[in-house]
Amino acid sequence: MTEYLILFAIVLGVNLLPAFGPPTWSIIVLYGFNSELPVPAIVGTGAAAAALGRFALAHGTRLLRPWLSDKTRRNLQAAKEALETNKRRGILALGLFALSPVPSAQLFEAAGLAGVRLLPFTLAFFAGRLVSYSIYAGGAKAAEHLTLGQAFRDALVSPLGIGLQLVMLLGLVALARVDWVRLLAKK
Repeated sequence: MTEYLILFAIVLGVNLLPAFGPPTWSIIVLYGFNSELPVPAIVGTGAAAAALGRFALAHGTRLLRPWLSDKTRRNLQAAKEALETNKRRGILALGLFALSPVPSAQLFEAAGLAGVRLLPFTLAFFAGRLVSYSIYAGGAKAAEHLTLGQAFRDALVSPLGIGLQLVMLLGLVALARVDWVRLLAKK
């Protein structure tokens, strides 16, 4: 039971980070190599902890809403309404998000800032992570030589990883800066 709690705590902590955390799949894979836990239990525990961490991150980000300008809040509200009023677009966006390999922290931060209903968003994330973590864990033999420390270090110093995190942070800022009211009114 202790191994499950340690895994849960590690994954939860990483998924509470707003940026620059190591990918959760690497923790799942490495934990599978270094423990006697069955892979399905590792995947389920990791997906649950990741979903809870991102859910909490999005709620924490909502606390920043009062410090946003009125224009930014209006723009985010328009983006939220566009997603939530067009069910087909919303379901497609949730489906793409659930299986997306891009870092999810900024997507949850954007959802928190926009005031999107987080439960469906988080459930889609959880379902997608069950699938993607299962795929990663199943194909983990290629990463057997890594250590947990190497995965953390690589996530922090990899130019590609840093660049992707910076692009996602800039995307979050850009999302909030778009005049969604004007853009969506044209359609």
